[in-house]
Amino acid sequence: MIASTDPDAGNPFWQFSLAFYARPAVAPACLVLQDEGGVDVNVLLYLLFLADGGWRVDARALDRIEAAVDAWRNTVVRPLRGVRRAIRIDLGAIPAAEAAALRSEVKRIELESERLQQQALYRTLPPAALEASQAARDEAARANVSVYAVRRGGLPEAPVTVILDAFRAEGG
Repeated sequence: MIASTDPDAGNPFWQFSLAFYARPAVAPACLVLQDEGGVDVNVLLYLLFLADGGWRVDARALDRIEAAVDAWRNTVVRPLRGVRRAIRIDLGAIPAAEAAALRSEVKRIELESERLQQQALYRTLPPAALEASQAARDEAARANVSVYAVRRGGLPEAPVTVILDAFRAEGG
């Protein structure tokens, strides 16, 4: 649980993300969508956070969301993820076991980079700034994920189903 001294205690998007990602089967589904569908999990979570408030976005709003985080994602988040993943294996004279502490530190920094990305989304692109329309919560989730799926050229169906089922169960 986030302590009251947490600088993001006032950021309901971060709190939503931590709680939603911790739900059964959500993390593995998000990783499949990231690795096989090219999804930015933070963008996906933001779309679900918006839907949780009954906000439905269109392609133009998604463009604004993607543009807001594109440079950060490509310059910071993805390279950190690449480094963290590379350290899982033996690299030349450095066995993965010896680099485990470094991998943990990179993982911590990667998570912080994602928290900063989420903070920027929450601060700079609230629903009113996106000109999002109101919809029923579950309808908004399906629509928001669908807009993102179209943008990505389609997404693997099974993990999308897991995500939407978890979202529906959370609200029920």
